[in-house]
Amino acid sequence: MNWDDYGTACRARGCLAMEVFACITSPAKEGPPAPELLAAHLAYQKDLEARGVLFLAGPLSDPSGAQMSGAGLIIYRAADIAAARQLAEADPMHASGQRTFTLQAWRLNEGAPIQGLRLSERSFDRL
Repeated sequence: MNWDDYGTACRARGCLAMEVFACITSPAKEGPPAPELLAAHLAYQKDLEARGVLFLAGPLSDPSGAQMSGAGLIIYRAADIAAARQLAEADPMHASGQRTFTLQAWRLNEGAPIQGLRLSERSFDRL
């Protein structure tokens, strides 16, 4: 089924069908990134969060759930996949070649996101 047609069908069923973009990021080079590159990446993520563009981000475990895998997941709010790709490409980790990424559209149909949660600031505005 066509992606846009699927969104229309989801909305007809009463779902939100909000489109966001899932970026799976993986190491492209051996060893940890330079501290200044990590700092630049985190500053970029925090800026995206402040602008309302970063929905969620964080590392992924290995399949056992016990170890770091080196991969990460970043969810962007963007007008379309081309705009999301520009966000991913501008991430200092990707722009430097330290990490690579794949990008896919994701429809948010069900769930209850937590409003007021700011992960990078370790804060949560409780009701």
